[in-house]
Amino acid sequence: MMKLVAIDLDGTLLSDDGTISSANVEAIHRAQEQGNMITICSGRSLHDTQEILQRAGITCPIITGNGAIAYNGQELLHKYIIPVQVIMELIPMLESEGYYFELYTNQGIHLLNKGKAQLDEEIQRMIEKDAGFPVEWAKRERDIQFEQYGLQYVNDYKNIDVAGLDIYKIFVLSFDREKLDHLESLLTGRTDLSITSSGQTKLEIAQAEVSKGNALTNMSKHLQIPIQDTVAIGDNLNDLSMFQVAGISIAMGNAPEVVKQKSTYTTKRYNEDGVAHALQSYVING
Repeated sequence: MMKLVAIDLDGTLLSDDGTISSANVEAIHRAQEQGNMITICSGRSLHDTQEILQRAGITCPIITGNGAIAYNGQELLHKYIIPVQVIMELIPMLESEGYYFELYTNQGIHLLNKGKAQLDEEIQRMIEKDAGFPVEWAKRERDIQFEQYGLQYVNDYKNIDVAGLDIYKIFVLSFDREKLDHLESLLTGRTDLSITSSGQTKLEIAQAEVSKGNALTNMSKHLQIPIQDTVAIGDNLNDLSMFQVAGISIAMGNAPEVVKQKSTYTTKRYNEDGVAHALQSYVING
């Protein structure tokens, strides 16, 4: 029976260096050869996801921005944009509170030239507050942001044409969990936004209808594959909405306990070819 398999990227399909291992690529190709449909379902940007897949030699439908945008080949299936007036309200609020953030747009990811320095200053503040703060881990988290494809640097967010850019996600990164919790409390309860997270340092803001679960449901209808014949593979809180709708959900071995508890199965860790193991165990025949 043909399945639709939705696979997350970070902490799931990607290796530490941001590439897809040969074992994972081979397993995806085998699953496709047997007639299954693979879709990538990531919080990453459209441009970034397209480049990662192209370099790995994988062709499949994609869902990006946590479900904000979906494509099957050249065909746009849906696009949920944050309204301009909401963006105009959020940017000054985030700037006044000193948050590092990125704007995911139809022309790539917009971020400030001073962004790296901003994160370095926060890392320094965290070290002063807590001598045991994991500096190397924080620096790696920081560097991952600047290794994305499709980055567009700006001196000031005021210089960008918000109305001319389809902004579909605001990504906020902070090593200060209290600061992120404060922001989440300010935004939670708003009916015009969806809030999710792909890790303890991240908060991701999008239009109200955006979720991986909604996007997977739309993709299954488009491909005419019943939702009960879908498989979702992921590792974090932003994957839970697709776990809720998928016929089978598979958590990575590195997923937090709350994610594992909501899954049908648990596979190996992302750096142990956990996706390949999941596909061989639950999707590929023979």
